[in-house]
Amino acid sequence: MADAATDSSTKAATVSKSWGDIAEEAAESSSSPTPEPEMSALAIGEPKEPKTLEDPDDSSIETATGDTPYTSAKTFEDLNLSPELLKGLYVEMKFERPSKIQAISLPMILTPPYKDLVAQAHNGSGKTTCFVLGMLSRVDPALKAPQALCICPTRELAIQNMEVLLKMGKYTGITSEAAVPTGTDLPIYKRMPIMSQVVIGTPGTIKKWISAKKLGLRDLKILVFDEADHMLAEDGFKDDSLRIMKDIERSGARCQVVLFSATFDDTVKNFVSRVVKDRNEMFVKKEDLSLDAVKQYKVRCPDESAKISVIKDKILDLGQKLGQTIIFVRSRHSASMLHKSLAQLGYEVTTIQGALRQEDRDKIVKEFKDGLTQVLISTDLLARGFDQSQVNLVVNYDLPVKHDSPNEPDCEVYLHRVGRAGRFGRKVVNGRRIGVWIYYKGSCHALGNILELLFEKHSAGGAAFNLIYDDRDDAIMQKIERHFGKSVAEVPSWESDHDFEAALKEAGLL
Repeated sequence: MADAATDSSTKAATVSKSWGDIAEEAAESSSSPTPEPEMSALAIGEPKEPKTLEDPDDSSIETATGDTPYTSAKTFEDLNLSPELLKGLYVEMKFERPSKIQAISLPMILTPPYKDLVAQAHNGSGKTTCFVLGMLSRVDPALKAPQALCICPTRELAIQNMEVLLKMGKYTGITSEAAVPTGTDLPIYKRMPIMSQVVIGTPGTIKKWISAKKLGLRDLKILVFDEADHMLAEDGFKDDSLRIMKDIERSGARCQVVLFSATFDDTVKNFVSRVVKDRNEMFVKKEDLSLDAVKQYKVRCPDESAKISVIKDKILDLGQKLGQTIIFVRSRHSASMLHKSLAQLGYEVTTIQGALRQEDRDKIVKEFKDGLTQVLISTDLLARGFDQSQVNLVVNYDLPVKHDSPNEPDCEVYLHRVGRAGRFGRKVVNGRRIGVWIYYKGSCHALGNILELLFEKHSAGGAAFNLIYDDRDDAIMQKIERHFGKSVAEVPSWESDHDFEAALKEAGLL
């Protein structure tokens, strides 16, 4: 594997081309402190006679496992987990049985010879549990050294994954540390070597810890890339990711590589095929990679001020009792403008984007997750992996476009954005004429299975409104519809309360 290390200035130039506002690590100097924040061989050969795991409940998932046989796990006990891990799953996570994605992918992660895994999973399908449980299961509690490493594109996602790990691993005694940028002044050379058994963090900080010889790699057993498509993309963190993998290879560690993402474009797939060898694969069939759990609408607005009126008078006023709302904008300027406009109209909203101080971003995310705030304006900083079960409404104030081709939609970002309202494990049960929401955090199906015998049930993750006001927006929306092979319904009038109420009823929210 070629050494692909880059210095900080090069990295900043690369990441700044993304609309996602996730380049906060580029501003770090080589002496940036990195204490943990407070928190309550890669070409894939063609597999020989690929075998498909049989799971009658999920024929849309295709797997290729080479010559290694696997059995889909129907219960967590089938995975031979430790009693302490089982207790964490049942008592803390309140799980009952593996989700479809977990039932298929976990045997691949946990069964010798621990082959690499490239896995695609829907937003909210329970993929975080897959790799967190995989990391905890691979750790030897008696060995006080880093054994599992998870790399994420943003500090928010890294901290969120750490929270899941702390909860799931509560009874195991396994130690962990977050490798994310912080605002303190402790130089890297002053910190003690990392002895925690699981490390979850962002690529810039992890790379610095390795370069400073603070993070040892020789005992590493599993390396996870969350949102792997972005971690290995040219305009993402590909150089840092390759450098970390090269360092692991040099250490002599026999390390399993696990890549999870909701999307993998052809460019990333081709790259992975040259880098990850002798892998298992799990992909959602392209025709099933959709957002059927989220009702999507387009709203034609005559001008920018009408877009603000739609958010204020229709979406926020009608949806104020329906849970939380995330409004996605394209740039920091748009975020500030929209925040100011809504605040002047008396609405309490919070805004998050990459220019904020890290401690302020952490506070905003925590308040939103705790339900203290109901409306969050965000750049694409939170488009990926942000898991909040109370989000029922997503608004695309600006449609996502590619930075270098602003007339072309970024369909993968669209998928990630709208997926914030379609988190796994939430079901709507229709009884008479009233929609009853059951929020069951994580991947627990048992309650849903019982109710399925009594009521008509269907998945419903919420609603997404795409605001369109000119021919360019209209052309971009049409391209998104063609990409997903799905026609997005139009709200007949941007001024009609009745039309918006009908849309929310169709989404199961009223």
